[in-house]
Amino acid sequence: MRVAIVTESFLPQVNGVSNTVRHVVDELVDSHHEVLVVAPGPGPAQYEGVPVVRVRSVGMPGYRSFPIGLPDAAVGHSLDRFGPDLVHLASPIALGVVGLRAARRLGIPTVAVYQTDIAGFARQYGLRADLVVDRWVGRLHRRVDRTLVPSTASKDQLAAMGVRDLHLWRRGINLDLFDPSRRSRFLHQRWTDGSRLAVGYVGRLAHEKQIHRLAVVANLPGVQLVVIGDGPAREELQRQLPGAVFTGMLRGDDLAAAYASLDVFVHTGDHETFCQTVQEAQASGVPVVAPAAGGPLDLVDHGRTGLLFDPTDLGSLRGSIATLLASPGLRHDLAAEARAAVSGRTWSGVVGELVDEHYRAVLAGTAAAA
Repeated sequence: MRVAIVTESFLPQVNGVSNTVRHVVDELVDSHHEVLVVAPGPGPAQYEGVPVVRVRSVGMPGYRSFPIGLPDAAVGHSLDRFGPDLVHLASPIALGVVGLRAARRLGIPTVAVYQTDIAGFARQYGLRADLVVDRWVGRLHRRVDRTLVPSTASKDQLAAMGVRDLHLWRRGINLDLFDPSRRSRFLHQRWTDGSRLAVGYVGRLAHEKQIHRLAVVANLPGVQLVVIGDGPAREELQRQLPGAVFTGMLRGDDLAAAYASLDVFVHTGDHETFCQTVQEAQASGVPVVAPAAGGPLDLVDHGRTGLLFDPTDLGSLRGSIATLLASPGLRHDLAAEARAAVSGRTWSGVVGELVDEHYRAVLAGTAAAA
């Protein structure tokens, strides 16, 4: 099968969209499919031997390091040359629309993966565009052949926009990488001096993640806050949290060791369509505290595989962390149940589902209509 992936973000950007596309490409290539990636530039012209067509882009207002793809004839030209059987639209917003138009012109079926709550993102940055964005997103997804959503909350959100052909497609985990065996006593000792518990956040340091909520955790007695990641709000957050450990962005083995060396993982944002970091923490054997909103509602069974807090009440977040700090047994039980719950969520299986169930369904629909 020849698959063209038109994505709103790709390497060198590190975020949920880029990481998901990277794993999809890896698994497709391993299964002997031919792949083309079309992405906003600048960046490498290939990834692991797969060509990456770079198109014109502009930095997003307020977040200049994040490129937004612009209408570019290179999208249509690249699809013409590649001759795909199917076009995969990864988190389509701007460049995805161009990819959709090119696919429709060529009569090629499309699968769109909804992954970013752009309207929620706009609200966090004070942009009064959420209604316009929702109309745009709804119209786009109503025109594709099939939309895949990562969570029940996302499915409900798009259904309210009039999108009908919606299917749950979740994310995989690199279970060889994220594992409790990666825990480092040395790293934990370096963070905490052996006298405190390490409570950590992993992710992009940006305001849409509601990272300011970490302040209610940082001053809990016996806590050493650890912030793993980077982003446009890092300097501001460092001023607000002078006692926290900031590791910067970590990858690979370093990231896996950091996850597993935490005593509690906390996620603060309530606009997550999925929340991959929750899964990675669970796989790493770390008890999770996450907001009772969006993607985490599907990932955390409250009281069994983690704790959910009320995102409208910061006392709820603080109380959840305090409960875990006071109960080593509860921390152990939540971590063990969560690890068991995610033990089968491999990227190989998730991408196999993408191909066998979703790609083949739209290809069969196109053939039947011909």
